[in-house]
Amino acid sequence: MTLDPMTTALVVAAFFIGGFVKGAIGMGLPVVVLAALALVMPLREAMAIFLLPGLVSNIWQATNGSWMRPILSRLWVFLTAAVIGIFIGVWLTAGVRSEIMAAVLGGLLCVYAAYALLAPRIPEPGRHEPWLSPLCGGTGGVLLGMSGLFLIPGVTFVETLRMPRDQFVQALGITFVTVIVGLAMAMGAFGLLSIELGLTSLIGLAPVFAGIWAGRRVRNRISEAFYRKLFFIALFVTGIYMVVRTFSQNAL
Repeated sequence: MTLDPMTTALVVAAFFIGGFVKGAIGMGLPVVVLAALALVMPLREAMAIFLLPGLVSNIWQATNGSWMRPILSRLWVFLTAAVIGIFIGVWLTAGVRSEIMAAVLGGLLCVYAAYALLAPRIPEPGRHEPWLSPLCGGTGGVLLGMSGLFLIPGVTFVETLRMPRDQFVQALGITFVTVIVGLAMAMGAFGLLSIELGLTSLIGLAPVFAGIWAGRRVRNRISEAFYRKLFFIALFVTGIYMVVRTFSQNAL
C-alpha cells in the first residue's frame, strides 16, 4: 500500500503514543495503535502494519527473565489453543467487510476499558485451570484473529494466575510474541500480507521505541492510577465511537 503524507504522520504518531503508553504504564501498545489506524484504513491493513513493531517491542520482555521454562510448562496448552483460535478468527473474517471488523474492535475496547475501570478481582482458576486454559486461549485467539486484540479472555486469564510480578511480566511478553507470530502466520496463510504492508510496518519501529523510552522517563513523574483511569476512559469513548460510526455508515 502507498501512504500519503497525512496517513504516514498518523502511523508514526500512533506508534509513538502507543509506545509512550506502554513505557508509562507497561501496556496499551496494540490497543492504541489499532484503534488509531482503524480510523483511517481497513483493520486488516492496520493489523498487518502492527505485526513487526509489536513483535520486536515484546521480544525483550519475553526473554528478559529466568522464568521461561516454568511459564511455557504452565501456558503451552493456553498458547497452542490461542494460535489455533487465531487461524479460526482470521478464516472467519477473511471475507468480512472491514467496517464490521472495526465494530468488533470497538466493542472489545469498550468491554476491556469497562473491565479495567471497574477492576473486578476475578478468582484464580484453581482446579478448573486445565479446561479454562485452552478455552480462554482459544477464545482469545479467535477474537485476536478478528480484531487484532488478545485482551479478553486472553490476557485476563494470565492475570488470574497470580504469578509473581517479574514472572507475570515475562509471561505477558511470551504470550504476546506467540500470538503475534501466530497472527502473522494466519494472515500469511490467507493471503492477507504483502511486501508493501511489511515495508510499511518498518515505519513504526523507530517511533514505538522512542515512545517507550519517553514513557519510561515520565513513569515516576505522574500518578499511574490517574493516568490509567484517563487512558481507559479514552479507550471506552474510542470504542463507542467506532461502533456508532460503523452502524451509521451502514445505515446510510
